Amino acid sequence: MSVQTLYTAATGMQALETKLDVIANNLANVNTTAFKKGRANFEDLIYLDDVAPGAQDSTGNFAGTGISVGLGTRVSSTQTNFGQGPLKTTDNQFDIAVTGNGFFQIADADAPGGLLYTRAGNFSVNANGDLVVGSARDGRLVEPTINIPEGTNSVTISADGQVTITDGTGTTSTAGPIQLATFLNPEGLQKLGDNMFAETPASGSAALGTPGSQGYGSLQQGFLETSNVEPVRELIDLITTQRAFELNSQAVNAGDQVMQLINNLRRA
Repeated sequence: MSVQTLYTAATGMQALETKLDVIANNLANVNTTAFKKGRANFEDLIYLDDVAPGAQDSTGNFAGTGISVGLGTRVSSTQTNFGQGPLKTTDNQFDIAVTGNGFFQIADADAPGGLLYTRAGNFSVNANGDLVVGSARDGRLVEPTINIPEGTNSVTISADGQVTITDGTGTTSTAGPIQLATFLNPEGLQKLGDNMFAETPASGSAALGTPGSQGYGSLQQGFLETSNVEPVRELIDLITTQRAFELNSQAVNAGDQVMQLINNLRRA
């Protein structure tokens, strides 16, 4: 069984390596706008049963317990925590934070249904005056399209997503509403990078609604949602994961020593 010890401990080291990768990604994105931290979940592998629980012995009695040896662990999933991140003030009229549930819709021709979703509200205006996320040069359009015409002096975005513009003469007009999308299972969204998520069969279809209505978060102009990563907790998790990795490596060493001892016995 010493050989099996090596393979079992190796599964632990491999799974913990994945967890270290998740923690490293969390820490790397501690300053990423609206980043949602990840978590690695584990599950045990199959068991070798020498004696099954409840097995009947030669006298007809049933065993109260069995004899089984597990074959290690593996990562069952990497789960995203969509908890609210802290808000920071920017005083930028095109920065918008969502407080509560909901994602901004972003137009993308290559995405399922032509839409991607994001919590990052660091918007800007492109050369045509359309509201975009990302740089003004290659940014993706916010859906539904919000156009800020030339000559606009100020833009006001209410908690329910109404965009009001004021021109140089003091005349106000509506540029359109900003809608939010929610999902039955947001953890089923696919992460694409660039602060973007894509709809999947696991997430379910997007449900659109007005910010501030039941089930939808409200908008805060001049604020950005920051990462929900807690560096202290991540560092503690990093230390405990490192120690667990070391323990599994010691199990590999112990298995190797047993094999070496058996090999020496054979020589004797």
